[in-house]
Amino acid sequence: MVTGEDKMKIAVLSGKGGTGKTFVSVNLTFVAENSNYIDCDVEEPNGHLYFKPEILKREKIYEKIPQIDKERCKGCRKCVEFCKFNALAHIKDNILVFEEICHSCGGCMLLCPEKAISEKDKEIGEIQEGVFNNSNIYTGSLNPGEETGVSIIKRLLMKANNKPYTFIDCPPGSSCSVMESIKDVDYCILVAEPTLFGVHNFNMVYDLVKLFDKPFGAVLNKCLDGENPAEDFCNKKNIKILCKIPFEHQLGKLNSNAEIASEKNEKYKNLFSSLLKTIKGEFE
Repeated sequence: MVTGEDKMKIAVLSGKGGTGKTFVSVNLTFVAENSNYIDCDVEEPNGHLYFKPEILKREKIYEKIPQIDKERCKGCRKCVEFCKFNALAHIKDNILVFEEICHSCGGCMLLCPEKAISEKDKEIGEIQEGVFNNSNIYTGSLNPGEETGVSIIKRLLMKANNKPYTFIDCPPGSSCSVMESIKDVDYCILVAEPTLFGVHNFNMVYDLVKLFDKPFGAVLNKCLDGENPAEDFCNKKNIKILCKIPFEHQLGKLNSNAEIASEKNEKYKNLFSSLLKTIKGEFE
């Protein structure tokens, strides 16, 4: 366990969905005990299905959306020309706002020479705060149809309180949401599965953590005897393999039933405890 003034933020990434990112995050949170779990996969959060936390607080998340004062607007179109996301249009002497694709940068309001643009709140999602044993569980949820969950992720990451470990369950892939999730972490775990398609996507998150200059290691999930393209990739790139998780019927059953494997089976508890110890050694 991390003690004293030591704190460790660990991000768990994968190049694609279904690789085992949440599975690894949840089990590490369980064996670490006194920790924070933050589900930044706000489009499809599912960590709460395992923890089934007692919900203590819900918070609506809003973004600022421009609104036009038609009396002030002179139709100069400067705001339309500025917006790179095409969220504004000048039609029949009116400025129309397409809220669904607005990125809430606020540039149009600052640029308007007539001060005809103000901002209003638009609800984009929700954050839930809960507890499981001695751990805090934070879940973000993006409303259907919204363009991006970065604002929710920023707010989520501010929530984590004074715990030895914070585990960040990132969105899959290497999008802006993933970048926001990992920018302030101490260590990254890259989860890979033993398929050529999995390795292709794994390469994207490998490039991302290299770009952010984050220390990292790999967890190889669903391992079988024989050829493992993910292991070959790690060996070729000199990526430290932190742990190999076997492809087992019992493990698959526990996971598909939304049960925490480390809680139900001593063998898996020992596996993830060993993984946590290895990660702490990397941090030190």
